[in-house]
Amino acid sequence: MSVYRFIARIAVGLYILRHGWRRLTGAAKPKALAGRFGYADRPNLPGPRIWLHAASNGELASARGVINTLLTRAPDLRIVLTTNTETGQALAESWGIGQIDVALAPLDLPGVLRRFLKHWQPSALIVVENELWPERFAACQRSGIPVFIIGARLSATSLRNWSYVPCLTRRMLGAIRYLSAQDPASEERFRTLGLASDRIGPIINLKSGPLTATAKATLPFERSHTLLAASTHPGEENIVLHAFVQAKKLIPDLRLIIAPRHPRRSNDIASMIARHGLNFATRSKGEAPGPDTQVYLADTMGEMDLWYASAGMCFTGGSLVDHGGHTPFEPAAFGSAILHGPHVSNSAPAYSALRNASAATEVTDAETLADAIINLANASVQSARASAARQALGSLGDQSQLDGFYAALACGIALPALAPTTP
Repeated sequence: MSVYRFIARIAVGLYILRHGWRRLTGAAKPKALAGRFGYADRPNLPGPRIWLHAASNGELASARGVINTLLTRAPDLRIVLTTNTETGQALAESWGIGQIDVALAPLDLPGVLRRFLKHWQPSALIVVENELWPERFAACQRSGIPVFIIGARLSATSLRNWSYVPCLTRRMLGAIRYLSAQDPASEERFRTLGLASDRIGPIINLKSGPLTATAKATLPFERSHTLLAASTHPGEENIVLHAFVQAKKLIPDLRLIIAPRHPRRSNDIASMIARHGLNFATRSKGEAPGPDTQVYLADTMGEMDLWYASAGMCFTGGSLVDHGGHTPFEPAAFGSAILHGPHVSNSAPAYSALRNASAATEVTDAETLADAIINLANASVQSARASAARQALGSLGDQSQLDGFYAALACGIALPALAPTTP
């Protein structure tokens, strides 16, 4: 642990320097550094409290159903929800849920974690997906706070890296009360790493939520001729724009919605759109799209459902560049025909199901994306493709496997209301 703490302090020093630069450029919030060091800007209201950590937007979205269930079953429960990014913090705050206090995650240092835990006094820590922090887990264990991990993901590379530090790994795993992996391979890797079998619950993929649409189209675009580029990352928007320009030659009324993963990149994306000579409107500026608008830059948080509802085709971002790809469940729920790149490891079972059912189109560059757009720009084709996607993904959407987690949590924090009801 001493070597880890030495490395962690070096990393914190670099983080402080980076934060200082971002403050100078106006990219960081004034209170962000204080939050990272465990200082809270709001009081800890009375009542039972759980600490839930989700790294950023994707993990937050996948945890939303769990959060809703917890607060529905135990209305007096409060949640301190932490994320690693200010973008994630903004998304969680946009939900406007009064029982949730949103904060940036504390740095993995003993003093910082003592300060954080002393203020919030959570009765449990719930970790979403693949966030393993030795000091954080050790601090919880010292304070008698059980650690639960849901939808856990562990890559072969991470397994190898953790295996190099067996003492640190054993100590970290010893704090875990309950873990449900998101796929069989991850579960087997946790077993190999040394997690006891009696602490492992059923496999659950949090990204496989119920396939139900929750919004209606609001844009003045023909849905079958509208492409959504959802949660795009650097390197993808330019490819999408090239493809859009090419496809538009054959489909003059084609429209594009770009919803970047990180809205702070809005100015850069706006410059790209302008360089392609396209007419566009920007959501964050309150600009409403009109009949001549070719591209809508949807650079806000918490509104993705509106864009899914407005687009008959959806390119899932993070897949043309190596970010593991974002979930296909939302576009499938809204009846959008799904396009994606080759990098889909974050939701591999879902994309495998789509591939086996010929229910999605894989693209690799602007040319293949343009061809896919042209082939899919038809309402009946989109409907058939979306129906196949819903059927392929439906078998992955069973959330009843979470019952074991709710039961373990209810027992671990002595709050019976959280346990699933028996028929």
